[in-house]
Amino acid sequence: MDDINATFDDFRDDLTREVHTFGEPERACFFQRYSQIATENGDCIDLTYTPVRKEGVLGHQIDGYALDAERGELYLAICDYRADEELQTLNQGQIDSLYKNAERFFEAAQRPDYINRLEETSPAFQAAYPIYVYYRDIKRIRLIIFSNARFVARKKSVSSKEISGKIFTYNLLDFTRYIDILGSRNGSEPIEVDLLEINGSPIPCLNAYTGSSDFASYLIVMPGELLAKIYGLYGPRLLEQNVRTFLQAKTKVNKGIITTLDQTPEMFFAYNNGLTATASGLEMQELPGGIPAISLIRNLQIVNGGQTTASILYAKDNKDADLQRVFVQMKLSVLTENLIDKYVPKIARYANTQNKVSEADFFSTHQFHIELEKISRRLSSPQKAGTLTTTKWFYERARGQYRDQRARGTTADKRKFEAEFPVDQVIEKTDLAKYELTFDCQPHIVCRGAQKCFMSFAEDIDKAWIANPNNFNEGYFKESVAKTIVFRWTDHMVASSEWYKADRGYKAQIVTYTLAWLVNHVSKMNGLVVNLQEIWNKQDLSDGLKKTLEVCAPAIAEKIKEAPSNVKNVAEYCKLQACWFAVSNMHINLPIDFKKTLIDKSTIKEQKKDEIGIKKIDNEIEFEKNLLDLIPHLTKIRSFADVNQLLTPASNNALNKLALGNIHITYTEKDALKKLFTRMEEDGYEFP
Repeated sequence: MDDINATFDDFRDDLTREVHTFGEPERACFFQRYSQIATENGDCIDLTYTPVRKEGVLGHQIDGYALDAERGELYLAICDYRADEELQTLNQGQIDSLYKNAERFFEAAQRPDYINRLEETSPAFQAAYPIYVYYRDIKRIRLIIFSNARFVARKKSVSSKEISGKIFTYNLLDFTRYIDILGSRNGSEPIEVDLLEINGSPIPCLNAYTGSSDFASYLIVMPGELLAKIYGLYGPRLLEQNVRTFLQAKTKVNKGIITTLDQTPEMFFAYNNGLTATASGLEMQELPGGIPAISLIRNLQIVNGGQTTASILYAKDNKDADLQRVFVQMKLSVLTENLIDKYVPKIARYANTQNKVSEADFFSTHQFHIELEKISRRLSSPQKAGTLTTTKWFYERARGQYRDQRARGTTADKRKFEAEFPVDQVIEKTDLAKYELTFDCQPHIVCRGAQKCFMSFAEDIDKAWIANPNNFNEGYFKESVAKTIVFRWTDHMVASSEWYKADRGYKAQIVTYTLAWLVNHVSKMNGLVVNLQEIWNKQDLSDGLKKTLEVCAPAIAEKIKEAPSNVKNVAEYCKLQACWFAVSNMHINLPIDFKKTLIDKSTIKEQKKDEIGIKKIDNEIEFEKNLLDLIPHLTKIRSFADVNQLLTPASNNALNKLALGNIHITYTEKDALKKLFTRMEEDGYEFP
């Protein structure tokens, strides 16, 4: 109990810090914090903050929504935010009341009289209008409560029922679940699928391999109806995180799968490649005849076949598909808890090699992220005016890295860590995607939500990394930090501006469009660019740039609200390239001293050329150091390369020289070794 109270105190401190940093009310910061965790965990897709509250008879409440019109799923989030200094409890009556408030909002949003009473720029209209327009297409409503209280009566976090022909699922994210998700080592909260409860009976399986205490494999023929029930209940939480990100970023269902389910369901087993899944444990029963059967699956994760799974539910909800004749083959690998982190990413990677879930999608382990992480841990930033010490920017490539490192050691160690890596100098990888795409003049992509923004960024980076990994050096990191500083300053400036406080809303859209407009405007100015190096050096914006952004932001805010009549919803309009086209062609009178914040592009080009050269030298030094470290392991390396037929004459010669203690190998041999090591890693070899 003491641990959870201490964690709650940290949560309150972090929330207070965010309120100060972003200039938003506590409730808004609370929503953003919980919705980010819920999205990463697969409880929902990217939510839009739309606080709506009506008291009294037929009162209703929601705080956020998201509509997946293609799949017919609506998400409504309800905040149960407590401002208390100590952790409170939540009871079933309060939970039922919150769910009822959200149900009443959904009912109200169907009515023309309710819609017509709303201001078109209000949060209520923003959330209600899509429901009104797509009501017939919505088959499933996923309600989720965000609470910083603790639900004391533990039971399943997800349940469902049917109301007026619509399926409602009910999902509680209380503070206990919140910290469990934060602490989950593999990035998602374990799910227990009780097949006896959902299916009424266990499902038969075939033991493919059970010869190890740490690992076992099973083959299952999964009934389509059962798979739809399970996915309908848990949604994207069933999917391994990278597969989930990929699926959420796609806007279209697989038409080929839908056609088969609709026209020839009995052929689905023959046509479809099936599913690959992992689990950490099973409960088994024996059917008549000694046939083994699975009654419960712990920590089920689908690592390949996410689109198949989602499409089966879509066909059931939207096409009335007959799933009684649909069966899907599943390969289920069961690993002990201590092996989950090590092997699930590999199973996911190899299972998806023939699909569009590319290396870019397995992105927390992409070398780009690892490189930025290394730079961030060693590179000190210049002293900011008025400070006496230097600090570092902490790049978090995997969720929880900062929190875990801060928690290590004594109280003095924690203070020392925070002094070196201040909490407001943490950059998460999804934040980096938002900043980079903003400065790349793609604000409409940024406005589509963190997951789609991140996928677009991942694809761009993967191509750029393949073209020349040396571009991602200290100079790149410094520019990324400078963009972070500009973005966060603009965010705070907008939030604290009187014009924004008078008509709150669309802050996220205003910020990304303001910065994208400015970058686009500068790109037309005879070879000039924003001086990011100066921002890095000062760790702050110049007065001229601040004044410029203060002029731009309110003008951009007015422009994005001029949504065409056929769109109405401003947030949806901002996701369209048409919105960016309209904004990018605006004329804004900028302050006279704005040009002082710019620098000649040729100067930057020379700097980047020098940085790439330095990076190449650093890489060669690091590679030669690694060669020395690998000499004791050459026998294992050669054996693996031989078995997998990876050796070339040049790499073979290089290994022979190293075996004799000679690290003076030719450039050709060195290049051959680099390629050999890359191919070995791709084939599963783990270097020390």
